[in-house]
Amino acid sequence: MQTLDKIAYVRSGDKGDVVSIGVIARTPEDYPKLINSITPQTVKNLFGDWVKGEVEIYPMENIHSVAVIMRRALGGGATRTLRLDQTGKAMGNGILRLPVVTNQP
Repeated sequence: MQTLDKIAYVRSGDKGDVVSIGVIARTPEDYPKLINSITPQTVKNLFGDWVKGEVEIYPMENIHSVAVIMRRALGGGATRTLRLDQTGKAMGNGILRLPVVTNQP
């Protein structure tokens, strides 16, 4: 099973209790695989109870990327959480564990 780390890069950060992750395809040909692989449900399933709010996905075809927004995902925010990853950086790398879906069902 191929995972997203083979076809994409990530950048991530936070604002309060919101994590934002940019997932960038390594090649334009890999972009459709990102779209098929990263959905609100797959992200929720991956992070489980860590993400208490909504997950929003914003495709950016012109730069072969996807923006992932996870609300209520840092245990209250960097200054309030007891998590080791206070700013969501590890969550960016974590999303690369999602399996690659080559075509939609």
